Amino acid sequence: MNAILRTEGLTAFYGDAQALFGIDFALAAGESVAIIGANGAGKSTFMKALTGLIKAPRDQVLFNGEPIGGLPTGEIVRRGIALVPEGRRLFPSLSVEENLLMGAFAKRAGPWTLARLFELFPVLEQRRRDPATALSGGQQQMVAIGRALMSNPTVLLCDELSLGLAPIVILEIYKALPAICAEGMTVVIVEQDVGAAQQMSRRLYCFQEGRVALQGASDVLTREQISQAYFGV
Repeated sequence: MNAILRTEGLTAFYGDAQALFGIDFALAAGESVAIIGANGAGKSTFMKALTGLIKAPRDQVLFNGEPIGGLPTGEIVRRGIALVPEGRRLFPSLSVEENLLMGAFAKRAGPWTLARLFELFPVLEQRRRDPATALSGGQQQMVAIGRALMSNPTVLLCDELSLGLAPIVILEIYKALPAICAEGMTVVIVEQDVGAAQQMSRRLYCFQEGRVALQGASDVLTREQISQAYFGV
């Protein structure tokens, strides 16, 4: 595979505690990949290592063939990787529009502007002057996605988009992904809902205790295979 983003034996630590144990991962341009696994499997840690939020050895993360492990997060964003973090992490003192504009600091050229985002999520235009934290959980997730898109990334990393949201809201959020991918975006989705993960991705990785327990084409892997890898039994 000619990978745009790759990890080779990726390790990560919280202090003296090791959280990732030799993760090999590859992502092709234009591809959508899902990562599943139980709580504590290392999914969010992996996303943080890709984006410089956790220190990673330089040569264990490669983007466009160049080592980027451990670079400052701002530099990684400027190179073209953006994260929609778990829990959204919006700026509570800023309005919806101001939160969105914070994502544009990298000044990368591309299709995503405020006008384009308001087409994707019309409710955000209606609430653009409101404090971001005054919105519903689903609307806040739209802001978090929009903020990441405003950096016009090559790769969009989505960590637990459905966390804490009602099923009908989750459907609304995921309805936007085909339009995002249609712009040529390469997407990684961390998701605990196995059905949603398979439906929204071309390939799937299952993490278990900081290791890759299973990987393969999303429409080929069986529920039995996934269940065994997910639970480690």
